[in-house]
Amino acid sequence: MNGSTNSSRVAIIGAGVSGLTCGVVFAERKVIPWALATYKVLVDLTKDPGSGVSMIELRQYCRAGKIPIPEWAAPFVISTEVEKSFTVFYTGLSLNVPHMDTTIYLDYLVNRFQKAGGSINPNVRFEELEDVDPKFNLVINCAGIGARELAHDIDLEPHRGQVAIVPKIDNLKCAIVCDDAPLMYAIPRTNDCVFGGTNDVSNDLAANPATTTAIVDECSRVLKIDNPRVLNERVGLRPFRKSGVRLECGKRRDGRTVIHNYGHGGSGFTLSWGCAETVFSFSSSAE
Repeated sequence: MNGSTNSSRVAIIGAGVSGLTCGVVFAERKVIPWALATYKVLVDLTKDPGSGVSMIELRQYCRAGKIPIPEWAAPFVISTEVEKSFTVFYTGLSLNVPHMDTTIYLDYLVNRFQKAGGSINPNVRFEELEDVDPKFNLVINCAGIGARELAHDIDLEPHRGQVAIVPKIDNLKCAIVCDDAPLMYAIPRTNDCVFGGTNDVSNDLAANPATTTAIVDECSRVLKIDNPRVLNERVGLRPFRKSGVRLECGKRRDGRTVIHNYGHGGSGFTLSWGCAETVFSFSSSAE
């Protein structure tokens, strides 16, 4: 993708949520306070029916032990009681959070970026960051798991996630998540529902039918419904970085500025706007 900020021409590697969000921020030259969190931006986006963002009740459960409530989450907590129908869980809590229907939200970001004057160049691959066209004097690396080779970052590892897409579930109005083994989540969307999932260290992008069956079985057991038909199976690689998110500014061998923004693991959507604003502030300092 490419866009411009002030007199600079900017190349952004990666058109996932991090790359697209950086593109929107740069292309629109939006002035958002440094302290503005992704949460606030997404809450504002719920006012736009075309964004695919809405508020949803998230019910987080644990099969054993007690779920600690982070300090940041306290204002959003609705309840710390386990719903009686979910007898497989021991403790739980519910809170209101922004929900991004990815089938709508990513297209919204693409359209917003392009309307602001940016462009997306698909099917472009780089072996090195220096391979980016020299006309771009600032390079933003949002390559996700691809940064393992592109930035020679041995701390990155692929956390494989497989999900099953099923028809909308009647009466499922909230998101259900349990991080205990077996990992499970049921996320209602506008036109369907996402059943998950897995979190294995693997590069394998092929859907495993046995895994799909296990996912649907567990989600259906928790929701106490008959197994729905599977509309689709999807596999993605979460860019987990053992030393944490890499969000920093540096110089390449050819003298150009590069800003790295990757390693968000499964929190890319959660951190996207906050990280994009930090990237923008780095670019202002580098000019």
